[in-house]
Amino acid sequence: MDKFADEALIEVSSGSGGNGCVAFRREKYVPLGGPSGGDGGRGGAVVFEVRRNLRTLVHLRYKQSFKAENGRDGEGSQRYGRNGEDTVIPVPPGTVLKDAETGEIIRDFGRQEGSFLFLKGGNGGWGNIHFKSSVTQAPRRALPGKPGEKRRLRVEIQVLADIGLVGFPNAGKSSLLDRFTNARPKIAPYPFTTKIPNLGVLTLGDRDIILADIPGLIEGASEGVGLGIRFLKHIARTAALVFLIDLSQDNYLTAFDILYKELDAFSPELVKKPRLLVGTKTDLGNGGDISTAERLGELRARYPEETVLGISVFSGEGLEELAASLGRLAAAGEKEN
Repeated sequence: MDKFADEALIEVSSGSGGNGCVAFRREKYVPLGGPSGGDGGRGGAVVFEVRRNLRTLVHLRYKQSFKAENGRDGEGSQRYGRNGEDTVIPVPPGTVLKDAETGEIIRDFGRQEGSFLFLKGGNGGWGNIHFKSSVTQAPRRALPGKPGEKRRLRVEIQVLADIGLVGFPNAGKSSLLDRFTNARPKIAPYPFTTKIPNLGVLTLGDRDIILADIPGLIEGASEGVGLGIRFLKHIARTAALVFLIDLSQDNYLTAFDILYKELDAFSPELVKKPRLLVGTKTDLGNGGDISTAERLGELRARYPEETVLGISVFSGEGLEELAASLGRLAAAGEKEN
């Protein structure tokens, strides 16, 4: 779990400005040299930079304090102090910066790239060359540098994907992601195989659709039960949702209602997204009087207002139709957003 760090608390400080200098020219052939104290340099800034090769905040777990360099003091002979070096903090796309005390959102990077200047460094102080006047020929006054700023931040990331795959543990989300994309999530016949969100790219013609496999939800996830609550926020940015329902399980007719309730309890905005219901494992029989194909028919009858598809990752049944539907779903979600 530590390999997927989606939250971090850090302390950032910009550099203080350098002090101005009090100095006078004392050269053999310059009898009226006058003041020559230079200005202090500006302190370094705190800059956040989005880098597409990052996916987690694990690097902020090992280093939690960032301080920019202070500006150097001014010197005699009108030598100005050097500006302090900025401290640059790399973050992945989808990062949100919040004030650690109030929770106020300072910056939501979303899909933006580039840099964000968060804290400016303190200005350097003036040297005594600025205070010379007709009245004051030999000023012995200089200004100190301005102090830098310090803030405590909560840094969070929300996975950026076009479509989020939602379902109970072992509903077939990881298998579908493995079949459709170049992602290789862990697949095994026991619950909670997926412990971190996995991303994969489904290529349809000249368009790429990013799919996110969210760790399995269970009833009570919105209240902190299981792993789901930690990752529900990662489907907040998705354009659309796909609910995967295991047709080989006895809860196939109630699974969608439970999942819908958990998403609605976490955020009513989630259930407003375009969605698709997918019955999985249509190649399996349940060992009873009714086949998974018949269960798919019951699922469609229970939710006539929903689009319901049936697939088997093992046999490939329905995957071509699902891929086309995902393309339409992602386009509808983008248009609605």
